[in-house]
Amino acid sequence: MRAILLVAGLGTRLRPLTDDRPKCLVELEGRPMLDIQLDVLRGQGVEDIVLAAGYRAEALRGYGLPVCVNPRFAETNMVWTLLAAREALCGEVLLCYGDIVYSPAALRAVLDCPHDICVAVDLDWLDYWRQRGEDPLLDAETLRLEAGRIVEIGQKPKSVEEIEGQFVGLLKFSGAGVRTLNAVLDRAAASGVVAGRPLEKAYTTDLLTEIIAQGQALHPAFIRGQWVEVDTLADHGLEVTRRRVRAILKELGEDG
Repeated sequence: MRAILLVAGLGTRLRPLTDDRPKCLVELEGRPMLDIQLDVLRGQGVEDIVLAAGYRAEALRGYGLPVCVNPRFAETNMVWTLLAAREALCGEVLLCYGDIVYSPAALRAVLDCPHDICVAVDLDWLDYWRQRGEDPLLDAETLRLEAGRIVEIGQKPKSVEEIEGQFVGLLKFSGAGVRTLNAVLDRAAASGVVAGRPLEKAYTTDLLTEIIAQGQALHPAFIRGQWVEVDTLADHGLEVTRRRVRAILKELGEDG
């Protein structure tokens, strides 16, 4: 199993914490987010790890991991960064956002999912989103389920009822799932468009939308609040962020 971590973004909403470092090196409870992710991954037996970097990529060289660089990180989004790591997309692959921290139990739920494409979905997202802002719809995305599959993801919701869980930014692809993903990337590279969005500006959820549109199955791996996303200074300062990270570190045996 290989993990590809998407760690290219500018992290503008975390400034000044990201003035001199990539977002993934912002510290939580005294430890960079990346370090916690690496400990969780390695603790579950995932040792083959690739960093798909961009902004301040030089700060990541000291980790001794392969680093693929998106030189256009300032003007592109996640799919373009994933294309920079295209050679690493083979075999079984975990795809992980760089601005999240998740527990070993959350990762195990994804790893244990038996399907070809598995997406971590937080069923307890609403309370968490309300702690992150007054209007949970401002930064949430649709996610609808039918017959145990994800049939819609990543759209702008009009109501909470359109959100049956929240995408976490953690996915697993089997060998067959990676082949499906690569086929979608090939078509996107040829057309310059992913789910109606220009390739340079496309998000991971656009790739998943394309996979759904082509009749391929996306399956959820359900978790309940065992993660944090740190996208803004407000996220960084929240008590829920500190509490959840402390719980993750305790699960890792690193609570001091």
